[in-house]
Amino acid sequence: MDIDAVVFDVGNTLTDDTRYWRDWADWLGVPAHTMSALVGMVVAEGRDNADAIRILRPGCDVGAEWRARQAAGRGERLTEDDLYPDVRPALGRLRAAGLWVGVAGNQNAAVGPLLRGLDLPADAIATSAEWGAAKPSPNFYARLTAWAPTPPHRTLYVGDHPAHDIAPARAAGLRTAHLRRGPIGLTTTAPDADLTADSLSALADLLLPRPRP
Repeated sequence: MDIDAVVFDVGNTLTDDTRYWRDWADWLGVPAHTMSALVGMVVAEGRDNADAIRILRPGCDVGAEWRARQAAGRGERLTEDDLYPDVRPALGRLRAAGLWVGVAGNQNAAVGPLLRGLDLPADAIATSAEWGAAKPSPNFYARLTAWAPTPPHRTLYVGDHPAHDIAPARAAGLRTAHLRRGPIGLTTTAPDADLTADSLSALADLLLPRPRP
């Protein structure tokens, strides 16, 4: 593929959401297994994963609940342990090969600084909250194509969600890669994606020429 830039989604692409949902389980006072099972159920039904919280607390304003967590000092956090093990090696390989590497996903305003604080091998990092537009809105991808320094047809967007990542990115003229991990990535297909990979290491292998023996 003639690609000059690769932009990555965040949740279930770069970060494992296991701890994120465990924190919600602790806050709501339910077992982590219950929280995980409910998230899996709503994802399988094609619903917003925050519906798992609304099942546990009917009528809950999730945004208000999140602000209560923040006020209690139990808000957003992101550490090295939240990254999948292949993130740094794969992004580093792509960048070392001369590709521009970006990170852009649906995250709240607190996550941008946390992501940048991890010092990832990326040229730029942005979130939907910073852009004022969230996936799958075309406005998010319009911001992305203006932000990346390469033409859309030479920019690859990588994500796990066919409806939020692959389809709207293709509609914006981007090339796409479906990552088969996380609850959504493993239970869906994206036949229109340019590439499909089970890991970021495998994706890097597809994009970069193999060394000569």
